[in-house]
Amino acid sequence: MWRYAVGAGAALLLAFGGFLLFGHGPAPTPLAAVLPPAPVKAAGAVTPLPGKAPEADAKTRERKRFDRYDKDRDDTVSRDEYFAARRKAFAKLDANGDGRLSFEEWAAKSVAKFTGADGDKSGTLTRTEFATTAPPRRPASARCACVRPAPAPSPAARDGEDEN
Repeated sequence: MWRYAVGAGAALLLAFGGFLLFGHGPAPTPLAAVLPPAPVKAAGAVTPLPGKAPEADAKTRERKRFDRYDKDRDDTVSRDEYFAARRKAFAKLDANGDGRLSFEEWAAKSVAKFTGADGDKSGTLTRTEFATTAPPRRPASARCACVRPAPAPSPAARDGEDEN
């Protein structure tokens, strides 16, 4: 029982210490120091303010989605309208049009990719053949345009001393 009391006391001490350390952080910086300077405009180039504030679009995202499904615009989505997109996707996969989806029809893209990669037509992929099935990578410029900061030099390097 005494372990629970000691644990509770330690938790309270940690919480109080955290409050003291993190509760009173640095003074807030003024907003002017955070904002970039306003762009300087050419002399005499004053842009007039609009007469009234722009209004948001009345249609919400959900209303737009509803309108995409409601093809006959009767403000109801029937079962046929709801499943129309699914039927189109199914029809694209059902290559022979029999209304049934076999594994080969469902996996047609994967089968074509495997067949195209199997250069020697052995029914198996070697490491080199398998490497051709890798999805194309996006170029590095499309990932992030962020500049990574250079690593901070070690204290010895800052002082001009050799670490050895």
